Amino acid sequence: MGQCQRCFHLSAEPLCEICRNGERRNGQICVVADSRDLLAMERTREFKGSYHVIGGLISPMDGIGPELLQIQPLVHRVDQEQISEVILALTPSVEGDTTSLYLARLLKSFTTVSRIAYGLPVGSELEYADEVTLARAFEGRRQVE
Repeated sequence: MGQCQRCFHLSAEPLCEICRNGERRNGQICVVADSRDLLAMERTREFKGSYHVIGGLISPMDGIGPELLQIQPLVHRVDQEQISEVILALTPSVEGDTTSLYLARLLKSFTTVSRIAYGLPVGSELEYADEVTLARAFEGRRQVE
Protein backbone atom coordinates (compact mmCIF):
# COMPACT_ATOMS: atom_id res chain seq x y z
CA MET A 1 0.00 0.00 0.00
CA GLY A 2 1.38 3.37 -1.00
CA GLN A 3 0.26 6.97 -0.90
CA CYS A 4 -1.79 9.04 -3.30
CA GLN A 5 0.56 11.35 -5.21
CA ARG A 6 -1.90 14.23 -4.87
CA CYS A 7 -3.38 14.11 -1.35
CA PHE A 8 -1.08 11.57 0.43
CA HIS A 9 -3.99 9.34 1.53
CA LEU A 10 -3.31 5.60 1.51
CA SER A 11 -3.73 4.21 -2.00
CA ALA A 12 -2.66 1.26 -4.10
CA GLU A 13 -3.01 3.47 -7.20
CA PRO A 14 -1.04 6.62 -8.08
CA LEU A 15 -4.22 8.62 -7.25
CA CYS A 16 -6.64 7.54 -4.54
CA GLU A 17 -10.34 6.94 -5.21
CA ILE A 18 -11.28 10.39 -3.85
CA CYS A 19 -8.75 12.23 -6.05
CA ARG A 20 -9.88 10.24 -9.11
CA ASN A 21 -13.50 11.31 -8.51
CA GLY A 22 -14.00 14.45 -10.63
CA GLU A 23 -17.17 15.33 -8.73
CA ARG A 24 -15.09 15.84 -5.56
CA ARG A 25 -13.21 18.79 -7.05
CA ASN A 26 -15.39 21.63 -5.77
CA GLY A 27 -12.66 24.04 -4.70
CA GLN A 28 -12.48 22.81 -1.11
CA ILE A 29 -9.64 20.92 0.55
CA CYS A 30 -10.03 19.41 4.01
CA VAL A 31 -6.65 19.08 5.74
CA VAL A 32 -6.24 16.13 8.11
CA ALA A 33 -3.27 14.76 10.04
CA ASP A 34 -3.53 11.16 8.84
CA SER A 35 -5.64 8.70 6.83
CA ARG A 36 -7.58 7.60 9.93
CA ASP A 37 -8.86 11.17 10.27
CA LEU A 38 -9.78 11.24 6.57
CA LEU A 39 -11.78 8.03 6.98
CA ALA A 40 -13.56 9.48 10.03
CA MET A 41 -14.52 12.58 8.01
CA GLU A 42 -15.74 10.39 5.13
CA ARG A 43 -18.00 8.42 7.49
CA THR A 44 -20.00 11.62 8.10
CA ARG A 45 -20.86 11.85 4.38
CA GLU A 46 -20.94 15.65 4.82
CA PHE A 47 -17.78 16.75 3.00
CA LYS A 48 -17.86 16.63 -0.79
CA GLY A 49 -14.46 18.16 -1.59
CA SER A 50 -10.96 16.72 -1.66
CA TYR A 51 -8.51 16.05 1.16
CA HIS A 52 -4.87 16.59 1.99
CA VAL A 53 -3.14 14.34 4.53
CA ILE A 54 -0.19 16.20 6.05
CA GLY A 55 1.19 13.11 7.80
CA GLY A 56 1.20 14.28 11.41
CA LEU A 57 1.23 17.45 13.49
CA ILE A 58 3.93 20.00 14.24
CA SER A 59 5.51 18.99 17.55
CA PRO A 60 8.84 20.65 18.44
CA MET A 61 9.10 18.49 21.58
CA ASP A 62 9.11 15.39 19.35
CA GLY A 63 11.38 16.93 16.73
CA ILE A 64 8.58 17.25 14.15
CA GLY A 65 8.75 20.53 12.27
CA PRO A 66 6.74 21.71 9.25
CA GLU A 67 9.46 20.50 6.88
CA LEU A 68 8.76 16.87 7.88
CA LEU A 69 5.08 17.14 6.93
CA GLN A 70 3.33 17.33 3.53
CA ILE A 71 2.79 21.09 3.85
CA GLN A 72 4.64 22.35 0.76
CA PRO A 73 2.59 20.06 -1.53
CA LEU A 74 -0.55 21.52 0.12
CA VAL A 75 0.59 25.08 -0.60
CA HIS A 76 1.33 24.06 -4.20
CA ARG A 77 -2.15 22.50 -4.59
CA VAL A 78 -3.88 25.57 -3.17
CA ASP A 79 -1.92 27.80 -5.53
CA GLN A 80 -2.43 25.61 -8.63
CA GLU A 81 -5.98 24.27 -8.24
CA GLN A 82 -8.03 27.46 -7.63
CA ILE A 83 -9.00 26.39 -4.13
CA SER A 84 -11.69 28.60 -2.60
CA GLU A 85 -11.47 27.20 0.94
CA VAL A 86 -9.12 25.12 3.04
CA ILE A 87 -10.83 23.48 6.02
CA LEU A 88 -8.52 22.49 8.85
CA ALA A 89 -9.73 19.30 10.58
CA LEU A 90 -6.90 18.73 13.03
CA THR A 91 -7.03 17.33 16.56
CA PRO A 92 -7.88 19.89 19.28
CA SER A 93 -4.55 19.64 21.11
CA VAL A 94 -1.49 21.84 21.56
CA GLU A 95 0.10 20.23 18.48
CA GLY A 96 -3.13 20.45 16.48
CA ASP A 97 -3.61 24.11 17.41
CA THR A 98 0.03 24.89 16.56
CA THR A 99 -0.29 23.18 13.18
CA SER A 100 -3.62 24.90 12.44
CA LEU A 101 -2.18 28.31 13.28
CA TYR A 102 0.89 27.66 11.13
CA LEU A 103 -1.22 26.51 8.16
CA ALA A 104 -3.68 29.40 8.50
CA ARG A 105 -0.87 31.95 8.43
CA LEU A 106 0.74 30.20 5.48
CA LEU A 107 -2.43 29.83 3.38
CA LYS A 108 -4.56 32.89 4.15
CA SER A 109 -2.88 34.94 1.39
CA PHE A 110 -4.02 32.29 -1.14
CA THR A 111 -7.54 31.40 -0.01
CA THR A 112 -10.12 31.33 2.79
CA VAL A 113 -9.01 29.15 5.71
CA SER A 114 -11.53 27.77 8.21
CA ARG A 115 -11.43 25.24 11.00
CA ILE A 116 -14.01 22.68 12.03
CA ALA A 117 -15.88 23.52 15.22
CA TYR A 118 -15.13 21.65 18.43
CA GLY A 119 -17.52 21.15 21.25
CA LEU A 120 -19.79 18.79 23.08
CA PRO A 121 -20.68 15.34 21.79
CA VAL A 122 -24.36 14.69 21.14
CA GLY A 123 -26.07 13.23 24.19
CA SER A 124 -23.51 14.47 26.70
CA GLU A 125 -24.26 16.39 29.88
CA LEU A 126 -22.83 19.90 30.38
CA GLU A 127 -21.90 19.21 33.98
CA TYR A 128 -19.44 16.48 32.89
CA ALA A 129 -17.68 18.50 30.20
CA ASP A 130 -14.24 19.94 30.90
CA GLU A 131 -13.60 23.69 30.78
CA VAL A 132 -11.67 23.66 27.50
CA THR A 133 -14.40 21.72 25.68
CA LEU A 134 -17.06 24.07 27.03
CA ALA A 135 -15.01 27.13 26.04
CA ARG A 136 -14.51 25.77 22.50
CA ALA A 137 -18.21 24.95 22.22
CA PHE A 138 -19.03 28.48 23.32
CA GLU A 139 -16.57 30.03 20.84
CA GLY A 140 -17.91 27.87 17.98
CA ARG A 141 -21.54 28.82 18.59
CA ARG A 142 -23.82 29.57 15.62
CA GLN A 143 -26.94 31.60 15.23
CA VAL A 144 -30.18 29.61 15.60
CA GLU A 145 -32.10 29.65 12.33
